[in-house]
Amino acid sequence: MGFRKRKIVAKTPEQLDAMEKAGRIVGLALQEVRAAAAPGKSTLDLDKVAETVIRDHGATPTFLGYQGFPGSICASVNEVVVHGIPNKETVLREGDLVSIDCGATLHGWVGDSAWTFGVGELEADVEKLNQATEWVLYEGLKAMVPGNRLTDVSHALERATYAAEEKFGVELGIVDGYGGHGIGRTMHEDPYLANEGKPGRGPVIQEGSVLAIEPMLILGGEIDTEVLGDDWTVVSIDGAPASHWEHTVAATADGPRILTVREAK
Repeated sequence: MGFRKRKIVAKTPEQLDAMEKAGRIVGLALQEVRAAAAPGKSTLDLDKVAETVIRDHGATPTFLGYQGFPGSICASVNEVVVHGIPNKETVLREGDLVSIDCGATLHGWVGDSAWTFGVGELEADVEKLNQATEWVLYEGLKAMVPGNRLTDVSHALERATYAAEEKFGVELGIVDGYGGHGIGRTMHEDPYLANEGKPGRGPVIQEGSVLAIEPMLILGGEIDTEVLGDDWTVVSIDGAPASHWEHTVAATADGPRILTVREAK
């Protein structure tokens, strides 16, 4: 099969429904974590909340033990971009920016989603960063339609980032080297989805193709990061706060379908 004919594997309608059931559990866990996030709580406290919700709904935490990861969530505070390990030493304070990434596996299917929120009131520019990153996710995922190619989504995310700088009046840096991915029976499937790039490249998105789409943006425009000594925690080099939003999204004949639904509480 030639490169031009490659396609992102498609799930059946029944499989998409099964993935959405897992995704809804992730959505519930994220909401419960946000409700529990208050000054004085540790990120380990939040991890326990998420694990309880996931297990109470008959699912298992996808992250726990994944390549040795010790938590059920990634809890990334302020300058931590992604992959923060929950621990009792990281205690939340008023004004912290908290990114929670969570996965649940139900009947062999995975849901993966992330969102970022403030503990109490955020500084104005940090609030703009977070609103912008959420907006970029929802603008970018509009490209998740049958017939598009993989990098059409990357390009949509990049264009949305530039548009968000104007819309929200904030300078944004697209985190270098991290992005989204295919997902289904395992959390990370091919292909890798960059958060920027030229359009019209890579495998074709089919009806039923699923990607985890996850923009990660750093306030101030710097893009460089480093991984700490725990081999997981990714931080911005300049210490600027970062925001991370993610949904598991299927391409359908009716447009993008978010499988990690977060219903209003």
